[in-house]
Amino acid sequence: MNLIVLAASGRTGLALTRQALRRGHTVTAIARDPERIALPDSPTLRKVTGDVGDPAGIAAVVDAHSVVLSGLGTEQAGTLLAGAKAVVAAGPRRIIWLGAYGTGRSADAAGEGAAVLGKLLGDRLADKVEADNTVLAAGGTVFHAGVLDTGPESHTRRTVGLAAAPRSTSRRRSAARPSPRPCSTRPRRPVFPARSPFRWIASRRRPPRARPVPGHGARRGRGRSRNAGASCS
Repeated sequence: MNLIVLAASGRTGLALTRQALRRGHTVTAIARDPERIALPDSPTLRKVTGDVGDPAGIAAVVDAHSVVLSGLGTEQAGTLLAGAKAVVAAGPRRIIWLGAYGTGRSADAAGEGAAVLGKLLGDRLADKVEADNTVLAAGGTVFHAGVLDTGPESHTRRTVGLAAAPRSTSRRRSAARPSPRPCSTRPRRPVFPARSPFRWIASRRRPPRARPVPGHGARRGRGRSRNAGASCS
């Protein structure tokens, strides 16, 4: 299959291009500066110049038989929407658009993470959401990606619809936390390995040493209760 990768010189675009070539596809890689597409020349790789700010240039590469994968980022507000409009106007057979988990239609599933992402993106958030909606209105697919890195490919990766999307981390953590065990009135010692330097640390501090009261013959002692241990809270 001939795939067209938008913004192929960026980290995500390079990863998409590399994976497509590895899987036996022919790739047309679009970038403002094709020389920055850091991949060796290959009979199955075509590097072309294209800018989302120039819809005519995108239309010269994309046609009705094209499958477009977007690696376009959010460095500047307006870029994503311009790219979405340019690709949609070219009329490809299919568009797979890179979104972000926590924006647009995935915001509810991301929970608190959506608010954090919104602060990070600032004025680029509205541009990103509008670009997603433009692609969706044209019948395209928006892939709401989580954090992307350059590490090894995960063998447990999976793609699911938004209805089955993982919820926010804080919610999952709360749901996964077991119910606390009933508190016992019997004092307990904290349990640590025998050689641990923290063997006697408890959740409450050691009481101060008892001091003798003059004239009463009080015996100086360590003042530590035999039953001192971890408090149940």
